[in-house]
Formats: sequence, structure tokens, C-alpha cells
Amino acid sequence: MRDTLSPLGLLLDVDGPIASPVTRTIATPSIITDLISLAGANVPIAFITGRSSTFIREQVVAPLCEAGLPESMRMYGVCEKGAVWFPITAAGMGRIIVDDSVALPAVAVDLLRDLVADRFSDTMFFDETKQAMVSVEQRTDADHGAYQAAAAEFNEAAFAVMVELGLGIRFGDRVVPDAAGAVGFRIDPTIISTDIESVTLDKDRGAERALAFFSESGSLPRVWRSVGDSRSDYLMADHLHAAGYDVSHVDVRPSDGILERPYPVIVEGTLIHDAAGAEFLRSWVDRLGLPRNG
Repeated sequence: MRDTLSPLGLLLDVDGPIASPVTRTIATPSIITDLISLAGANVPIAFITGRSSTFIREQVVAPLCEAGLPESMRMYGVCEKGAVWFPITAAGMGRIIVDDSVALPAVAVDLLRDLVADRFSDTMFFDETKQAMVSVEQRTDADHGAYQAAAAEFNEAAFAVMVELGLGIRFGDRVVPDAAGAVGFRIDPTIISTDIESVTLDKDRGAERALAFFSESGSLPRVWRSVGDSRSDYLMADHLHAAGYDVSHVDVRPSDGILERPYPVIVEGTLIHDAAGAEFLRSWVDRLGLPRNG
């Protein structure tokens, strides 16, 4: 492995480009087979996500292992935007490490869990699999418009909880420091969820951790692609660009607004979400002359 040149490196968000934001599963079979083909070609692949390690194990790693990951490859997972990480092998996920230093206090977790149960359980659920951040997510049986309305109300209530606890919190343009003047946490809404997390967590932190892991098993490729569906996913490419790599970012939800960056930003025509992610992966399987397995 150490002597084999890697033609490409991939940093992949999960919700959107890999897993369908509707089904929350890998709904496009070619994504599985193409990831396996690329991994077999010594392409370092990191899943950098706000999702929990449990979600990645069940919805990403399990189907990859079932389809047959190669014995020799470079694959890694960074969950909760950098708070949780682990290697991935043909046998599944390796040892999971959690950075407890960035976790929300238990009292905040309990109050936010109760908030969901008491007022918002008809449209969202509290993600009990998170180990460092708090996340609530739209129920799959809930109307999206109803969820969006409820999420706006939840976000305000969660902000009030954090302020009442004296925890420094940022939400949009509003900032309330703690007693020492510090702001340690933020509220980060997405289209199907809200994360309440340490301000130190983000996709650039995940990218940094993934590169450090891959460098332990050999030289890093010069060419990288990051793929995501939110504006924060550009931070993966920002980190790669700052480190001097040849990078482009693939935006699979450009309707939110394509950011101006000093590196190329790619869209897959009119395709979005996992359809765009599937097309991107397939294009690299073809470009590298790899066999099509699906």
C-alpha cells in the first residue's frame, strides 16, 4: 500500500451526496459499487459528516462490507464534525475515539432532550446516538414544511436553554457569551436537522484529521475532491487548498448558492443530492479506467 501511488483523494459528506436526504440510506446502488472500485484503486476515502458513528456503521459501512470492501485500502470516518473518528476496513469499523473535551455538558443534553419530548416529538426526534453534540432531526413521517416551522421554534427554545445555563452560545448573528466572555457552542440548522455543538467542530477539522490518518499509511495524492450539499462542506476544500493540494469542490445542492472560492467548484448538471454524488463517483471510476461493478 505504501508504495502504490494514489491517483485521487476523496473527502465526502454523507447526507446528500452519499445517503439520500429523504430515505437517510444509500439509495443508489452504484454509489456502493463505485466506492468499492475507487477504494480498490488506492483512493483514500474519508466520510466527514455530522452524523454519528452508529449511523455510519449501519447506513454506510455495513452495506459497503456486505458488497465486499477490498482487504487493502485507505478508508476513514470522521463523525460529529470532528469529535468522533475511526478507521474503516474490510471487516468494518475499527476503534472509535471520542473527543470528550468538545462535548456539551450533560445537563444541557438532558434539558434539550426533554424539550424535544415535551414540545416537538410530532415532527422531530432527539438523536440518542450522538456522543459529543446534540442533534435533532426531522421524522421521516413528518411533513417537511411542518418540520421547518417546528425547527424554527425549537432553535429559539434551544438558544434560550443554553443562555439560561450560562453556556456561551452563537445562533446566526446572535451571540451570548458565558460569564468569562467565551462562546463555546453554536446552533447549526440544516434542511433536516439542527446541531448544537462546540464551535471548534466543523468540516475543516474533519479534513485535517483525515489527512493526518492517511499520511500514516503512505504518501498523499496531490489531487483531491470534496463533495457536499451545504455551505459548510466547502471548508473541506478550503483546508486542502490552504495545504497546497490540487482541489475542487463538488456542490450537490447548488441552489443554496455557490460560494466564490480560489479553487474550482463543480456541479453535476441539473442533478442534485445523491444523484449528483453517484454521477460524480461514476465519472471518476470511468476516468481511472476502473471496472464497473454495478
